[in-house]
Amino acid sequence: MGGDFVDNLIKIGISSCLCGEKVRYDGGHKHERQLTETLGKFFTLLPVCPEVGSGMPTPREAMRLEGNRAHPRLMTVESRIDLTDQMRSYCVEKVAELQREEICGFVFKMNSPSSGLHRVKVYNSGMPVRYGRGLFAAEIVKWFPHLPVEEEGVLADAILRENFIERVFTYSRWKGSR
Repeated sequence: MGGDFVDNLIKIGISSCLCGEKVRYDGGHKHERQLTETLGKFFTLLPVCPEVGSGMPTPREAMRLEGNRAHPRLMTVESRIDLTDQMRSYCVEKVAELQREEICGFVFKMNSPSSGLHRVKVYNSGMPVRYGRGLFAAEIVKWFPHLPVEEEGVLADAILRENFIERVFTYSRWKGSR
């Protein structure tokens, strides 16, 4: 009986590193225990790491966005390898999977060149000149335009976290009524 309840919880995506998975470029994590425990009471958390999902190792070389803000390239910092196409291929597959999962929200890792939602640095000639959105986060927002999305930093605020939870429930009801 308890398993049925868990199986019926609303699903939300969340950056894997926020769940304590050691998937970051340095082999570490950024577990946000309060966030995952709070959201886990209401939702089934579906951890997603675009870097690992696209075949990149852990640990790995640091990456950053470079070039045009609207169409940045994902580049390794030292060896200058362009990983944009590899990441974009993964994004297409993962978006389709998340559509099948019928996610109702997503929590992204701020400042990430793949998962940052707001103010991710985009470099030009070695200097951060503009701010953009991580490649994976951009695809999620494009394919799920009404989906409640936030970065973990915003959800540290109890009022904003409660607002996000309410938006996820509202989105779920809206999807169910269509």
